[in-house]
Amino acid sequence: MNFDIQSILENDKISLFPLLEKDFEDLYEVAADPKIWEQHPNKDRWKKEEFKNFFEGAIKSKGAFKIIDKTNGKLLGSTRFYDYNKQESSILIGYTFYSTQSWGKGINNSVKTIMLNYIFQFVSKVYFHIGEDNIRSQIAISRLKAIKIGEQEVTYFGEQPKQNYVYELNKNEWF
Repeated sequence: MNFDIQSILENDKISLFPLLEKDFEDLYEVAADPKIWEQHPNKDRWKKEEFKNFFEGAIKSKGAFKIIDKTNGKLLGSTRFYDYNKQESSILIGYTFYSTQSWGKGINNSVKTIMLNYIFQFVSKVYFHIGEDNIRSQIAISRLKAIKIGEQEVTYFGEQPKQNYVYELNKNEWF
């Protein structure tokens, strides 16, 4: 089945729009807060040169989104689908970050729900790579019923390999 991993996705609170080259400065304005990256595998992504690399990987993935708050039009962060595996009927969701003003407001749950409801029409498994030090994301992903299934060294676009936990969520556990 053919599907678009960069469709516009939304609910009553959040819109996910395909990330475009012209979004760099606006997204960097959100990403320039070092606090966002404290628990991420690359803690220097708040620096413009590091973020340029992250952004380039997002554009090349052809699965990245900018996250917009529909109540006020504010850009909240970014996320993406990547590494679709047709044989396994799986895909990954990750590279997600949000402005600190978004934390604790249910934004991540809303974004992941939109993404999972969409992608489970086409795949039976979704994986998540979460940095071993990213406790905040580990807690958030377990709230979505994803299960830690292992550990893996992951090489992010243009970066050195970092240790990650691998979480899995099956379609039949979601619905």
